[in-house]
Amino acid sequence: MASKLDLTFSKTAPEGDHAVICLVGAKGKLFPELEKSFAAAVIAAMATAQFTGDSGKSLTLYIGDRTVVLIGVGESVAPGAEAEAVGGRIMSAVGALQSKRGYLPDQGVADELLADVVMGMTSSAYHFERYFTEASSNEASVQIVVVSDKVDASHPAMADRAALMAGVEMARDLAFEPANKLYPAEFAERCEGLAELGLEVTVLDDAAMAELGMHALLGVGQGSARESRMVVMNWRGGGDEAPVALVGKGVTFDSGGISLKPGKGMEDMKWDMGGAGAVTGAMKAIAGRGLKRNVVGLIGLVENMPDGNAQRPSDVVTSMSGKTIEIINTDAEGRLVLADVLHYCESKFKPQAIVDLATLTGAMIVALGKEYAGMFSNSDGLSDQLSAAGTATVEPVWRMPLGKAYHQQLKSHIADVKHIGGPAGGSITAACFLERFVNDTPWAHLDIAGKAWSDKSTATVPKGGTGYGVRLLNKLIDDWQPVKLDHPRES
Repeated sequence: MASKLDLTFSKTAPEGDHAVICLVGAKGKLFPELEKSFAAAVIAAMATAQFTGDSGKSLTLYIGDRTVVLIGVGESVAPGAEAEAVGGRIMSAVGALQSKRGYLPDQGVADELLADVVMGMTSSAYHFERYFTEASSNEASVQIVVVSDKVDASHPAMADRAALMAGVEMARDLAFEPANKLYPAEFAERCEGLAELGLEVTVLDDAAMAELGMHALLGVGQGSARESRMVVMNWRGGGDEAPVALVGKGVTFDSGGISLKPGKGMEDMKWDMGGAGAVTGAMKAIAGRGLKRNVVGLIGLVENMPDGNAQRPSDVVTSMSGKTIEIINTDAEGRLVLADVLHYCESKFKPQAIVDLATLTGAMIVALGKEYAGMFSNSDGLSDQLSAAGTATVEPVWRMPLGKAYHQQLKSHIADVKHIGGPAGGSITAACFLERFVNDTPWAHLDIAGKAWSDKSTATVPKGGTGYGVRLLNKLIDDWQPVKLDHPRES
């Protein structure tokens, strides 16, 4: 992880050419208490510029030899997403200064809100520059000092947000990595490094998965020179309670296999592991934050490549559950990976609920664009909690249907099920396929195909790997309430 932000805390204002950063409310109300004559000069300059502190507006003033960065917040600024967006705008405004240095005097806001502002700065400062050798580094190129008598990096709110952002940044890093650097064994090794946070990490290789009968997952990877892996990350923070399970699809590169993708845009398929990245980042954050819940994260890691040993359309494989699956198109590989991981998860851990995340279908982007992840679930309570968590973290989800009519499209003439339906409702039939590998557990599937990567930035999320899902899952666990299965499978 690389960051453009050099963030420090101090009890006194720094010396030198640091800009003064001021939040400004409605009608030009300054949040910080500035020295009287300086405050008067700032207020006069604001009046001249007709800057009234409207939310989303910013202004840089030069008063004598001092620079002032004004960030409008309107009538009020709420903790959470609003405060984080303010932090993102602070980072952008200071980054635009020639000196790239500023300090945030005491704004008279609650510690939790200040922590959210700082998290917004940190999130917007993320960048990935690991493989540049000639371009100048942007590492720590923007310096911001937070001035406070009572808040520093060790403050509980600051430490909590830092641990959460560490998980987001890990997920972003994983999405950015090229496939020749991040392959299943390497991904698994990075997960093993999380044991230092207290996670129990277990890695299953090809032989271990073959012994378990995980031939749906192994069939996807058999065309690659690189072995597949499954990683289990177990956090025991909640005593004897059954865990909440998080499951992620991790196709480290998806060529489509024998059903080869077109060359145009295939380079994007390095981030077809976005679901596994989200689960890994979420588990890092959960452990780093020390949440008082039992949570288990499982990821299936494969590379989908074409060669003489690759899986073919028309093949029949036997999943760990015992169900036989007719392969129709080898580019619909993610659901095969998830089928075995979901069954392993439910049978081994008997979780109180399962949430899986996957960059599963292009059809999801057709349906919802890149504004929402698609959500499919057999539990109304789980759906409601995921929707609330998505709204709170600006990682929104939109519930989609399941049902018998869609399941009927998966009938096979040769096996228990075929793994894709017809041309219509592709995201729904993909979710219905997954539903067949979950029995009596409340379950939700999030199709994050449109959310794992972005070609444009927001106030707090730079373009590229977004880390989508890490914050949503952490919020879900923060606010967790027991759920039940409301809609048994209608296949």
